[in-house]
Formats: sequence, C-alpha cells, structure tokens
Amino acid sequence: MSIGLIIAIVILSLFAVYMIFSFRRMKNMGAAPESEKILTLTDKNFQNQIKKGIVMVDFWAEWCMPCKVMGPVLNELAEDESFKAVVAKLNVDHYQPVSQKFGIRGIPTIILFKDGKEVDRIVGIKPKDFLIKQVNKHL
Repeated sequence: MSIGLIIAIVILSLFAVYMIFSFRRMKNMGAAPESEKILTLTDKNFQNQIKKGIVMVDFWAEWCMPCKVMGPVLNELAEDESFKAVVAKLNVDHYQPVSQKFGIRGIPTIILFKDGKEVDRIVGIKPKDFLIKQVNKHL
C-alpha cells in the first residue's frame, strides 16, 4: 500500500469516529430553555391565538434535532421587542389533528398566519435574519 492511501484511510477513520461522537452527543442534547414570550399552542387555543395579527407558528417535536437547533433562534425572535410577529409553538406529537389539518409533513415547519390565514410556510432550519425578512414581507 502506498503511504498516501494509508493517510487517507486514517483521516477517513478519524472523521467517521468524530461524526459518530458528534451524533451521539447531539442526540442526548436537551432542548434550549424556552422563552416565556413564546406561546404554547394546543388544539383548544390554536384558532383563537392565530386569528389576530401576524403569528409565527413553529410545528415541532421533542425528538427532532433540527427543531432543537431552531429553539434558540425562536427564543431570540420572541425576546426581540422590534420583531413584529407573535412567536408560537405547537408540538406535532401532542396535537396531531392540528398538524394534519395544515399538512405538516416535515419538521420543523413554520407557518406564518396573518389574521388567521396562512400567508407563508418555511420548512427546515433557517437563520433569524431570514425569518425576519419573511415576516416583514407580510406587514
């Protein structure tokens, strides 16, 4: 075997070990503490909470790694006094009929509601600036 091939195998092995370690650490990672300014939605209060103004609803689940990544971003938005939308969350495992009603197929999915009507849908991990731009489009 050539020395280059041996080095490549060692590097790939180290990379694989690093990825396994990172995945296990992330899997055991708890969710970020939720801001007190984030509304927790249920099947009972959903319609009432989205009917007025702009409401950003995060459809999420406790086991979802990308949802855990979005948690701190949503916390920042909820705490930002200049942000023009209400930030809310709905657990898709606890309130499946609501998530089915809106055709949620992947999480995290964020739906922007304006006066009770869906005006935008965002799927996946997005940065804070992107979410602010999406909300500002509907002001």
